[in-house]
Amino acid sequence: MRVAARRPCPQAPVAVSTTALPIVRAALLEVEPEEQRWLIEGLWARSAIGLIGGAPKCCKTWFGLDMAVSVATGTRALGHFPVAAGGPTLIYLAEDGLPQVRSRLEALCRHRGVGIAQLDLHVITSPVLRLDLCSDQERLSEAVQRMRPRLLLLDPLVRLHRLDENSAAEISGLLGYIRDLQRRFDLAVVLVHHASKKQRSQPGQALRGSSDLHAIGDCNAYLARHGDHIVLTIEHRAARSPEPLILDLVADDEGNATHLCVRAEAAGGDGRQQHSLHQQILDLLDRASEPLTRTALRARLAVNNQRLGEALAQLERERRVARTDQGWSIAPLS
Repeated sequence: MRVAARRPCPQAPVAVSTTALPIVRAALLEVEPEEQRWLIEGLWARSAIGLIGGAPKCCKTWFGLDMAVSVATGTRALGHFPVAAGGPTLIYLAEDGLPQVRSRLEALCRHRGVGIAQLDLHVITSPVLRLDLCSDQERLSEAVQRMRPRLLLLDPLVRLHRLDENSAAEISGLLGYIRDLQRRFDLAVVLVHHASKKQRSQPGQALRGSSDLHAIGDCNAYLARHGDHIVLTIEHRAARSPEPLILDLVADDEGNATHLCVRAEAAGGDGRQQHSLHQQILDLLDRASEPLTRTALRARLAVNNQRLGEALAQLERERRVARTDQGWSIAPLS
């Protein structure tokens, strides 16, 4: 029996683009000057997307507003990080009433000694902003094009959509829009986002939802409450991350000018930072009902492994802490 030869499957015609894909030799790529690298030196890169993450009541909104006011006024963020590229800012706070937003901004302005009337900061007053809807994406893009802000603060991310945050397929479209917004308008975007209650070795792993949320961050800031203080951990994609800092939410004697600031012990370069870590370790071990492992200490103190090891070794030499098979504890009185 004669078998008919098989015909090859017809190939779909190849579409020819009328616009050539731009390609350039690596040596001809533009070099970014150091002075144009940062929006806020050491804290947030120029035109960076990132998240302020943390559990509830960790002052995430205060932190985001401090950044926005600092960029708008050219004053140091947290009284510590110099602003390298000040300019107008645009904010949307989905969970705060407009009078409360004004009150917070006035407090931050009062601390900086500037009037709110001179503040180059603008507030989106729409009661709802849904960035999973094309219509609201277009409205925000138009506002950014019109305002040309240096920084856009969106707080919190969970109120800006009705997607399943655990689904990478759903959340990727929203993040793609934000990345496009950043690139089109040379814009820094700060997203406030919640962390889960699970303890993780790295703060970024504790963010709620898809890992794409952590992955998009060019710069991320994580806040964790430890006693009366807040620990700030900063993460950069393209620069060395600084050591964690200890923050306090403070006000003046009249209860006005509320603001976040870096504690002097954490910011100082004369040994006070190490002294502060020593005291944190002692306080934590003193409150613990059983010895704590090094992993547990790292997670609770939000400190890198090398610094923690050096501090524990010093405290052990001073016979202030003791190492056991179960972990670290306060050394018994001799």
